[in-house]
Amino acid sequence: MKTFLNRKMMIALSCVLLIMVTDVGALDNCNAVYGKGKTRLCVATGSPGELGLLKAIAEAFNQKNNTTICWVKAGSGESLELLKQKKVDVIIVHAPSSEKQAVMEGWAAHRTLIGSNEFYIVGPLNDPANIVFAKSAADAYKKIAEAKATFLSRGDHSGTHKKELAIWKSSGITPLGDWYVETHDFMTATLKKANHLKGYFMTDNSTWVAEKKELPHLKVLFKGEPVLINIYHAMCRPDDASGNQTIAVRFIRFMASEQGQRIIRDYGKNLYSDPLYNDSAYAEKYNH
Repeated sequence: MKTFLNRKMMIALSCVLLIMVTDVGALDNCNAVYGKGKTRLCVATGSPGELGLLKAIAEAFNQKNNTTICWVKAGSGESLELLKQKKVDVIIVHAPSSEKQAVMEGWAAHRTLIGSNEFYIVGPLNDPANIVFAKSAADAYKKIAEAKATFLSRGDHSGTHKKELAIWKSSGITPLGDWYVETHDFMTATLKKANHLKGYFMTDNSTWVAEKKELPHLKVLFKGEPVLINIYHAMCRPDDASGNQTIAVRFIRFMASEQGQRIIRDYGKNLYSDPLYNDSAYAEKYNH
């Protein structure tokens, strides 16, 4: 708890500095800073920041808006909390039920579909739980539990963790035991640990495509079920909130615009041959 509170204090300080400090090179508490414009915006997200998508969007947005964008690295659960506490201006998250609850409670607004990716269940090459023959994600999890095969969970209340828990619930199993390893870390770090331990993990395809060359002990064993489609929305504070609400709404609308959507659906093609994300038109088919 003390570590979490200290992290929140550091994030709050970084966002204050974004308003007060001209030299963006001094903004050490942001995980990254894009641009040198007059108007400052704090954006919290996880994998889209880790994989560089946010940077690509921010650089295009900054060109026309004289903005500086601070990326705060946080999973969906923490991002929502940061928005609620008015520590950030915009969040990009994938936790639909929590997002809807935030809007209903009145502390989040302008929830906008911006894209999607897909969860893969990856695991060791010899697949000791035989999940390659699973009929569903829940069946795959059941096989892993029955085999007591090493399974890694982020355990951090992120969108990925919440999706994982929902699948465990649908399988009728509460995962307990030495085989179930909680990392309390982000997607890339947990994926790398799964490779080291030769364990199973549910990762998004974006991170898998970006990192798979460095993961010789893992392969994709289950994918393609609609429940594994991972929907991203952007949100900000309500209209009557103080701060950068106007520019926050503009940033969200940019992500949903044709230019923003083109960046999202093409991102990764030049580096990995395959895009890392799908656009909102694709995501809409799974947006319930």
